[in-house]
Amino acid sequence: MTKIHDLSQVDTARWQTLYANGCAVPDDADIPALTLELAHALRHPDPEIRDGAPYVVLRTWIQRDVIAGALRARLGAMMAERFAAPEIQARTFAPLVLDMIVGRGDFESTWLTAFCAWYPAETDLRGHDPELGWLHAVAHGADLLGAFGLHPSVDPTTMLALAADRLLAPTDQLFGQQEDDRLAQAVARTLTRPELTEAEATGWLTPVETAFAAGPPAGVPTTAAHISNAMRTLRMLYLLADVGVRTTPAGPVVRPRYAEPLKRRLVQVLDLVFQTH
Repeated sequence: MTKIHDLSQVDTARWQTLYANGCAVPDDADIPALTLELAHALRHPDPEIRDGAPYVVLRTWIQRDVIAGALRARLGAMMAERFAAPEIQARTFAPLVLDMIVGRGDFESTWLTAFCAWYPAETDLRGHDPELGWLHAVAHGADLLGAFGLHPSVDPTTMLALAADRLLAPTDQLFGQQEDDRLAQAVARTLTRPELTEAEATGWLTPVETAFAAGPPAGVPTTAAHISNAMRTLRMLYLLADVGVRTTPAGPVVRPRYAEPLKRRLVQVLDLVFQTH
């Protein structure tokens, strides 16, 4: 692939034209070079570039197998490396691209390792920034967590534990743009995996229960942001355990395995933070 170091080299007019033409592949297109340009567009600080036509074209070309085989694997490797990028928008758009790739069935253990190292450790949890636009580390990461959670090459208990780690990582950022809903949905999808045992489907809640039982520090009357985030995520998970979740956009609604024991366990855990005054 030709290297692009200068983000100004992203040809926004070309991508807008391709988008307007239904993302059709141009005649004699250099797909590897165009893929690299798309990848760089998705780390751009301008949200109109990063989250606009290039994003839609990339997603469509992956769905249509325009970007396929070894090229898609190279794109996945690039996104895995991006979890260590200095720019927040690069880190938080990497899981969106990997979600597209893993959702197609591709998998490399290095992608999973990089994601597991980044997701609970990311400290910039802003949903939206006035200049950078959507960042959404928790929500975008949740989408990828759900994709990995459904992939047959991934141990679902690893993804359940990762969700708990993300919920319990201390932060001052309250979820404000449905991050709790997205993470609950990812967990619910993972919980549809048929190989899970009842103990595994409920046991990942134990560290959350321990954190809830500890309560706020002495003299602090308010609930920490990450505990509040966890509470709301588990409430949504209870709802999804009851009504079910889609594992694919057009697929049927299915309930997580061991839905009733899961609901009972969620009630036990949430009861620890239920207070009246």
